[in-house]
Amino acid sequence: MITIAVANQKGGVGKTTTAINIATALAATGWKVLLIDLDPQGNASTGIGVSAGERERSSYDLLIEQASVASCMIPTRIPGLDLIPATVDLSGAEVELVSEQDRTNKLRAALAEDAGHEICLIDCPPSLGLLTLNAMTAANSLLVPLQCEFFALEGLSQLLQTVERVQERFNPDLGILGIVLTMYDRRNRLTDQVADDVRSCLHGLVFESVIPRNVRLSEAPSHGLPALIYDHACAGSQAYMKLARELIGRLPERRIAA
Repeated sequence: MITIAVANQKGGVGKTTTAINIATALAATGWKVLLIDLDPQGNASTGIGVSAGERERSSYDLLIEQASVASCMIPTRIPGLDLIPATVDLSGAEVELVSEQDRTNKLRAALAEDAGHEICLIDCPPSLGLLTLNAMTAANSLLVPLQCEFFALEGLSQLLQTVERVQERFNPDLGILGIVLTMYDRRNRLTDQVADDVRSCLHGLVFESVIPRNVRLSEAPSHGLPALIYDHACAGSQAYMKLARELIGRLPERRIAA
């Protein structure tokens, strides 16, 4: 299974929106997709239409209780897309993991037993704590949403340093699949400057597709739907479809699940 962590320690950069819509796009093109909500806020679960009352088991059980993927996942209304939701219990997982042996390897061990999916996306919390470290240790690659503003560049530098440490200590195979520029506003000169700076530093790591500021992207989660289903014709959905095509082109040769 190809495992992609969607991570950035800065909040409000579009991680969850990106994880939901890329997962939806991959499922729509025939992939067997697993989306893991690893953020205690549970926004990915809500945004894909799974209410708190439907979350009997969660990513907390996967990490702390060593439950299986099959026992924690919920089929979504999107064919081919399963979800492991987050509950409020996950907020205590960071503290509980501290005393555990092999505490950064819990998620990788759990996912090793999953043979039913071809690709897994992990929506990480806005921090570089043990939850995100578990995601990076389990992942083949990292997808980094980056808001087009000045402070985002400082956060990116910190994230890249963390990736290097994870490669050295926990997961030498972790790579960066790409950086996607989000909340792009062509009317704002600073947006273009940030985009140019990122591309000049990181070159081909930055996806050509950019995600614009778009009201429909913001509205979709309140309806429990990915934007691709809520309004597939809006500029935000069109951008995510273009990004999904580009992302698929960067994936290794497709591996069919058992």
